[in-house]
Amino acid sequence: MTEPHLSRPTSEIEAQHSLGLRVIAIYKAVKTVCLILVAAFAFHLDREQNFEKLVHWLEHLSLTDSNGLRWRLVELLQQMGPSKFVAIGLVALAYAAIFATEGTGLWLRKHWAEWFTVIATGSLVPLEFYETIHRFGWLKLGALLANIAIVLYLVRIAMQPRPGRPA
Repeated sequence: MTEPHLSRPTSEIEAQHSLGLRVIAIYKAVKTVCLILVAAFAFHLDREQNFEKLVHWLEHLSLTDSNGLRWRLVELLQQMGPSKFVAIGLVALAYAAIFATEGTGLWLRKHWAEWFTVIATGSLVPLEFYETIHRFGWLKLGALLANIAIVLYLVRIAMQPRPGRPA
């Protein structure tokens, strides 16, 4: 059985960039799954008893605590309280829906998905840049650089002429 027509490259340009689009689509799928897990966890913590169990577990976790990260997490959780986790879950699901839309469109090589991803990903780059500068972390820097590369790559692809459209 052959692949559906929608997912086959329709031009040499699309064939050239097929692998790149698939890699970005997989990256978006991984982010989608992670956000769905965050949402599920957040919805689970909205119940008082689950929230209290987590705080209790963190307080009694026996780890070497050289930087106090565990205590900062306990303090943050107690400040937030269980009711804020519903909002966190809803925001995580909203972002998961955006990433799923981007990834699916890119996997199917849809031109609209290239521009949608450029706009959605590009709109977050200034925030990621700010976060990376003010609270540096290697993971943040990696995500920032990956998203800049994705935006530049997709702009380059999206601006190329395609069959059936004026150049």
